[in-house]
Amino acid sequence: MARWCFRHRLVVLLLWVGALFGLGFAGSAAGTNYADVFSLPNTDSKRAYDLMEKAFPERSGDTDTVVWRVSGDLAGTVRDESVRSRIEPALAEIGRMEGVGEVSSPYASQGAAQISENGRIAYAQITFAEQANAIPKDLVQDVVDTAKDAERDGLQVELGGQAITRIQEPPTGTAELVGIVAAAVVLFLAFGSLFAMLLPLVIAIFGVGTGMFSTQLLSHVTNVPELASILATLIGLGVGIDYALFIVTRHRRGILRGMKPEDSAVAALNTSGRAVLFAGGTVCIALAGMLVMNLRFLDGVVIGTSITVVLSVLAAVTLLPALLGLLGPRVLSRRQRRRLAAAGPEPEHASGLAARWSSNVQRRPRSIATLAVVVMAVLALPVLSLRLGTTDQGNDEASSTTRQAYDLLAEGFGPGFNGPLQVVTEGGDTDGLVEGIRATEGVAQVTAAPPAQGVTVIQVVPTTSPQSEETDRLIDTLRDEVIPDAGAEAHVGGVTAVSKDFATVTGDRLPYFIGAIIGLGFLLLLVAFRSVVVPLTAAVMNLIAAAASFGVLVAVFQWGWGLDLLGLGKEGPISAYLPVIMLSLLFGLSMDYQVFLVSRMHEEWVHTRDNARAVRVGLAETSRVINCAALIMICVFGAFVLSGDSAGAMAGIGLAAAVALDAFILRTALVPAAMHLLGKSNWWLPAWLDKRLPHLAVEPRDEAEPIPDEWPHARVPAPSDGEGGGWSSAVHGFIRTTEGHPVDGAVLTLLSRGGRQLDRVRSLADGSYILSAPSSGGYLLAASAPGFAPRARHVVVTDGPLVYDVELAPEGVDAVN
Repeated sequence: MARWCFRHRLVVLLLWVGALFGLGFAGSAAGTNYADVFSLPNTDSKRAYDLMEKAFPERSGDTDTVVWRVSGDLAGTVRDESVRSRIEPALAEIGRMEGVGEVSSPYASQGAAQISENGRIAYAQITFAEQANAIPKDLVQDVVDTAKDAERDGLQVELGGQAITRIQEPPTGTAELVGIVAAAVVLFLAFGSLFAMLLPLVIAIFGVGTGMFSTQLLSHVTNVPELASILATLIGLGVGIDYALFIVTRHRRGILRGMKPEDSAVAALNTSGRAVLFAGGTVCIALAGMLVMNLRFLDGVVIGTSITVVLSVLAAVTLLPALLGLLGPRVLSRRQRRRLAAAGPEPEHASGLAARWSSNVQRRPRSIATLAVVVMAVLALPVLSLRLGTTDQGNDEASSTTRQAYDLLAEGFGPGFNGPLQVVTEGGDTDGLVEGIRATEGVAQVTAAPPAQGVTVIQVVPTTSPQSEETDRLIDTLRDEVIPDAGAEAHVGGVTAVSKDFATVTGDRLPYFIGAIIGLGFLLLLVAFRSVVVPLTAAVMNLIAAAASFGVLVAVFQWGWGLDLLGLGKEGPISAYLPVIMLSLLFGLSMDYQVFLVSRMHEEWVHTRDNARAVRVGLAETSRVINCAALIMICVFGAFVLSGDSAGAMAGIGLAAAVALDAFILRTALVPAAMHLLGKSNWWLPAWLDKRLPHLAVEPRDEAEPIPDEWPHARVPAPSDGEGGGWSSAVHGFIRTTEGHPVDGAVLTLLSRGGRQLDRVRSLADGSYILSAPSSGGYLLAASAPGFAPRARHVVVTDGPLVYDVELAPEGVDAVN
């Protein structure tokens, strides 16, 4: 597939451009129909909602609020003619606007309750004909401008509500653009080439663009929340850039080692591309783990994010080889092309810094592991005070009109006015219930509306704010004590009660969700690496990363550390759905890094059976790419602080912290240190389990891969197709020291290119050995002996036996370089 895409690059490019513009045109024409469906079956708030829907089926449209206050040197109250003469014409003009259904004024005959006790604050409610997402922004802006025109010295006018929130958001795409620019800087520093820098960005744009437009179209046939588009963009940019980065890095390495661009692209897609498929599938499976929660709100999130990830992976394995074909050798920088032409192919070496760090981890595994655990434990401490809930306009930035309207209502009518409770009852005498609620501690005001179709709604205003723990306790008191004592069949609903129930349901089901995704990750790594300890270590590391990242979230958003500096409003509870979404994404992304890191270690282990060398070389050769990929993710996720959406900012900071801690502390410090301490037990797998596990190979088949000429192996004729079966050939020779002395008892192993052991022997007293080979082809010959550095070399076996002598150097040679 990679070779076809490389050769037919114009066709592939035109297909992707057509898909992007076609989906974009269809998405723009159809518009969006996002629906925030908080369906919580078998909860008290859901039963209250069902009764209210039965009694008031005509209720539709978003309800927003205009609040004004008389302050400063202006004497009097909002009832004064000087105030009414400015406010009433503005409300009348708003009521005449097309798309506005009704305006309830405090100056109407039944509007006395809309004026505060001191008479200095009042509010009017504007009911639109549509829900917030469907209201044109021009109409909302006209409403805001008309209301604000009534302001003067001493008269403050503010507006609140979901529709008003929409026009406060920064222009769409600001966060994405900032993230892409930051990622471009990191890529340019990593590659040193403008064209190589652009490749991952183009892949991410195509993946995210087609994913977002597809999600828009799907919103017309299923319930997709608006949050799904934000998270799909966030995760799509991250994985799209990272996946392309892995493939482009492998492709550039192949060209630098003397391969033709086409062969290098095919080899990169046939190795790193397979890993990308595996990683993308893992992310989608992790996202699908959200379905374990059985919350309809999350179904649309799973759909939107999974589609974007799938399309990002598809772009990486089809569009990217086509673009590599268009660029050819220009994927390298000019300096690299000049050096390649002058000096020829270069061997692959780990960078000096990466090699030194890897050696330090090997020398001091205990101290590095201890330091990493202490850092993660300190960052995880705030998670002990984690409180789930729902953010509202009280968490907006202090200068926003929605936040000021929220504060004015709390000042004039009490903190609980912004989140009233609805006690809904069907039939029976409600007087006793009303009296019982009124006598309950924590209740500021109780009002019973006239019955409709036998359903009575009692509005209860708490004395505390919607996000307060005292309000949560009041809801429990009403449900567990007041309503049963009154002998009534009633249910407590309202936005505040729904938020509490949502947090409770999420908290109850979270352990099952964590168990599902951790168990899935354990099984995948168990099959991939044929080890019990490696997946167990990965599971523990994922839990540590999750705890530390949520600790950062609690410190920032719940305790308020740095919120003013970031311009993110006021502290409050952590959104109840965020743990599920963050854990899904964190699991998928950390699996990418874990597979990329441990697969290189595993390759070295099966070649040499030397755990210390395997961990050292694996870390030295992968840490730079992992850190670069993580830095890109951090830039993309961190940019969502600018999204104007508190949920998007919370997810962005949480995921940026999670990726930073996972990549810079866990994968490059704690994981390799722990693997050094565990030694050979890292690769332990019971024999009975090994026989029963299926074989999952991310790498291509050994026999089908060409052997590049620049690899160090015996210079013999090219291998035949190897039609014969059985053990028809052999590798034999002598194993000696650098001084020419024979090595007795050295262990020699013949392995397939994928690391499967084919034969293993010990050398005789004269240093001679003989290994059986199944057929002609490329193999790996590994040799080790006490006191000597292990050695591995690629060999090519033809139709006849291959004579190959091995020389071992004394221990202490730098195996990385």
